[in-house]
Amino acid sequence: MTRPLAPGDTLGIIGGGQLGRMLSQAASRLGFNVVILDPEENSPACRVSQGQIVAAYDNPTALRVMAGACQAVTFEFENVPARSIEILTEAGTVVAPGPRALAVAQDRVDEKTFLNSLGVPTTAFAAIDDLSALRAAVASLGAPALLKTRRQGYDGKGQVWIKDAAGAARAWAAIGSQPAILEAKAEFARELSVICARGRDGSIAIYPLGENTHAGGVLKTTVAPAKVTSQTKSQATRIARKILEGLDYVGVMGVELFEMRGGRLLVNEIAPRVHNSGHWTQDGCVCDQFEQHVRAVAGWPLGPTAAHAQVEMTNLLGNEIKGWKALAADPAVRMHVYGKREAKPGRKMAHVNRMKPLRRGPGRKS
Repeated sequence: MTRPLAPGDTLGIIGGGQLGRMLSQAASRLGFNVVILDPEENSPACRVSQGQIVAAYDNPTALRVMAGACQAVTFEFENVPARSIEILTEAGTVVAPGPRALAVAQDRVDEKTFLNSLGVPTTAFAAIDDLSALRAAVASLGAPALLKTRRQGYDGKGQVWIKDAAGAARAWAAIGSQPAILEAKAEFARELSVICARGRDGSIAIYPLGENTHAGGVLKTTVAPAKVTSQTKSQATRIARKILEGLDYVGVMGVELFEMRGGRLLVNEIAPRVHNSGHWTQDGCVCDQFEQHVRAVAGWPLGPTAAHAQVEMTNLLGNEIKGWKALAADPAVRMHVYGKREAKPGRKMAHVNRMKPLRRGPGRKS
């Protein structure tokens, strides 16, 4: 990028779901026009944007149209086809985060191998290509252990627990007998996450940690800033910096962490995009994760990450959205509704941020 984007320039977003919607809203506040690429006509993000290209994510013609219309392009999910990024880049459009971050995050074995190469700790793992390898890995890592597909899969999809050696064949069949990773069970005290960002000039901004609770493999609540020790904050900061710098990253990243009972942090996984556990920043910080991501991609200075409120973020899944009237009547609640047409079981329809007075110290920016 030869210059920062200026108000009036156009940002392209691949993906028209709720993350694309909130990115578009943030970009519009900063004066940018937004074009969405998504196969769904009238997607949630499109309805708050200046334009939409209705096409598959790997459609070469559509991608070249986007490249011609936009000064920079980003994405709302990490499973963007690699060829799509190549087409945009070949057409002269700046894409952030870059292809290396996508490649690492799209393959769970590559991701953990990369993290370990940086000295970032993870659970023990093994690459699985067939049932024989799975049986050997269960014998080595022990059971219970978690089997996940190497690629795709999110919110608990594409993964199954193996309780004992006898369950290996059933688990292998359950994930479709495809390349996978077996992860040793982490005996953690709680799940944390850190939302972090890196600008085009190499500057890094790190938000306070959040404490996460999952249900059925889906994030249910995040409380932030989490009550953590200074040592835990320092660990998370070191981990985030190593990952961002190791990938020469530009944009916001979510880093999911296991806090072990002795206080050590392990990385569960990374998400090269804005992250569900960072939604609390919309009402808890002056510069939320969506604006931060747009700032980074556009080449602007990163914004402050200090929290000005304690926030409990809760995802509304499926028919829980029908309780919107009671939530709207609560003066401590801020609602963020995604505009999806149909409430399906387990589908993320909205989230609410419940505000409380801040009692902890601020986040940090460096």
